[in-house]
Amino acid sequence: MEFGTYTFADVVPAPGESLAAASQRRLQQLLEEIEIADRVGLDVFGVGEHHRADYAVSAPAVALAAGAARTERIRLTSAVTVLSSDDPVRVFQDFAELDLLSGGRAEIMAGRGSFTESFPLFGHDLDDYDELFAEKLDLLLALRGQERVTWTGLHREALVDQPVYPRPVQQPLPVWVAVGGNPRSVIRAGALGLPLAIAIIGGQPVRFAPLAQLHRHAAEEAGHDPSTLAVSINAHGLVADDDATAVRTFAGPYREMMAKLGRERGWPPMTSEQYQAALAPEGHLLVGSPETVAAKILHHHRHFDHDRFLMQSSLGSMPHAAVLRSTELLGTAVARLVDDGLITATASAGPAAP
Repeated sequence: MEFGTYTFADVVPAPGESLAAASQRRLQQLLEEIEIADRVGLDVFGVGEHHRADYAVSAPAVALAAGAARTERIRLTSAVTVLSSDDPVRVFQDFAELDLLSGGRAEIMAGRGSFTESFPLFGHDLDDYDELFAEKLDLLLALRGQERVTWTGLHREALVDQPVYPRPVQQPLPVWVAVGGNPRSVIRAGALGLPLAIAIIGGQPVRFAPLAQLHRHAAEEAGHDPSTLAVSINAHGLVADDDATAVRTFAGPYREMMAKLGRERGWPPMTSEQYQAALAPEGHLLVGSPETVAAKILHHHRHFDHDRFLMQSSLGSMPHAAVLRSTELLGTAVARLVDDGLITATASAGPAAP
């Protein structure tokens, strides 16, 4: 299994600190997070796209390019690129350039976005939410598939034998589809032969397992080999040296962040009982010692059979030192424990039936 972390580069100004100064500080911390993730052997680092004051990154490829200059082997992905409101030509060019700078380590994780600020910002109608994503994903795949592109759609000017440069190192440039639970997007990813990232930020993870099955079924129906299409689970969590430290450190920043989102979206505040339920083996939060987090990943693997796990620890006001320590433990301890557990499970299962 591949392991990694991702972040939205949350900005929380200190008392008396300007938004610009806080954003600059947060981006410096982001680079430190990418560096340590590479150093401890994690496979992937992801950066999300947002267009709000409380997040520092609106152009993931720019931040990832800075990270590429400081790293050697880790893969660098958006998490996510809000493709519905972006121009696929610029997305492809940005990530092709990142791929060249990084020596073939770029990925695009394309999603429809959980926030809507980018739609009016770039002149799009929210009523076209799903249609925009489907059409722009089609163009993005055409761009990565051929050097000269002829394409026609409803929401962008047509391209007629148009050359698009630069071309990436990787052929093809990896494109994932990220979903929060929308079955249509899952089916689309499988039918197109694309890997799937499932963001689980609430509820019981086992309820999301049918999405992985739906993805594989759609791929098979479309003539793709499901075993070649990876599935990633992206989730909130924190690894610390012991369970008590992890639970205590994670609680305040996480509940503050969820309360803030709740005020925007009409959710009630998270209760202590709900937080404890989310920490339970059946819950969606992966918070604890390396042993606790590894056990939960293995529990999820029995339902999803996933190939990649990405953890989001830098939430809201989470202490930077705690995020760095979590990243270190994820790479040096959790990954090993999970790999050992998967090997043991495979050995226990014995040879497949003839």
